[in-house]
Amino acid sequence: MIRTPYLLFLGDAPDALAAKVAQGIADWRPEFAVGQFRLPGCKADLGLPDMDLETAKAAGVKTLVIGVANRGGVISPEWKHVLIDALMAGFDIASGLHNLLRDEPDLVAVADAEGRTLHDVRVPDVEYPIANGVKRTGKRCLAVGTDCSVGKMYTAIAMEAEMRKREMKATFRATGQTGILITGNGVPLDAVIADFMAGAVEWLTPDNDDDHWDLIEGQGSLFHASYSGVTMALIHGGAPDALILSHEPTRTHMRGLPGYDLPSLEALRDLSLTLAHVVNPNCKVVGISVNTKALSDDEANAYLAEVEDRMGLPTIDPFRQGAGRLVDALVALDEPSVLAAE
Repeated sequence: MIRTPYLLFLGDAPDALAAKVAQGIADWRPEFAVGQFRLPGCKADLGLPDMDLETAKAAGVKTLVIGVANRGGVISPEWKHVLIDALMAGFDIASGLHNLLRDEPDLVAVADAEGRTLHDVRVPDVEYPIANGVKRTGKRCLAVGTDCSVGKMYTAIAMEAEMRKREMKATFRATGQTGILITGNGVPLDAVIADFMAGAVEWLTPDNDDDHWDLIEGQGSLFHASYSGVTMALIHGGAPDALILSHEPTRTHMRGLPGYDLPSLEALRDLSLTLAHVVNPNCKVVGISVNTKALSDDEANAYLAEVEDRMGLPTIDPFRQGAGRLVDALVALDEPSVLAAE
């Protein structure tokens, strides 16, 4: 168990999106997020108090969380002095990077000497099965994106929160480092051996009550040359009954791939449904989630209205506006008369 509260380490993040792990924790578990630690040149800011280790210690912090998700998931040499100082000051360290804390001899030596714990949340701790494609009871919803980091996790968590307010049966199923740090459990899907990824998603979303919804955390994008494989595993392993399309409208190219434009929402809808129908012929696209953080209120409202009119699907920013209309769309799947009445 990772001890709370946290000091969120942003390192030298080049932009806000690079600190998405820390941002997710700050947004969804604010009671855990006491402050942020930034190195010179850091371009991310969570709006939390900037703290050094001494101040954080006095504030009751127990764990330094590496809140940066850089390309390749590596521990930067420029971070090492902070991490070592944190261990010596009495903090545990938690990380979701591919570069494991336990594989860094200097960190392991100091942690052992100081009696501190290194938490690597991106390490599979289950022998996952190979997927069998057998239909499971219960229902599943998956957000799929035009790109990486467009709000798929936020969509699922916001929908779960709304469904629980309505006393519906719903569970957010974390599949990445940020979701696991927020909820305390899940599958670090991109660290699972490829042949077992879809099986890991089946394991994560087992048989359930007929009226229970699993809200599966989306990853990557079918259109992203680097990270399409994890999306395919989520679609075929999750066998979703409902898909939410996720998009960020201000992107000029795919994340980390300047030579690639984002696909249209129509292309995302068509390809995602084609692949989802392999395992669940009844899967439907029920709504669109748009990350409008970079837009003003007027710009956001105009964009959402244009997309909804064009696509014929409820289109909202679930973090900014609440996820009610997306949840309504799930409810409507079992009530055809509601759709007809609209």
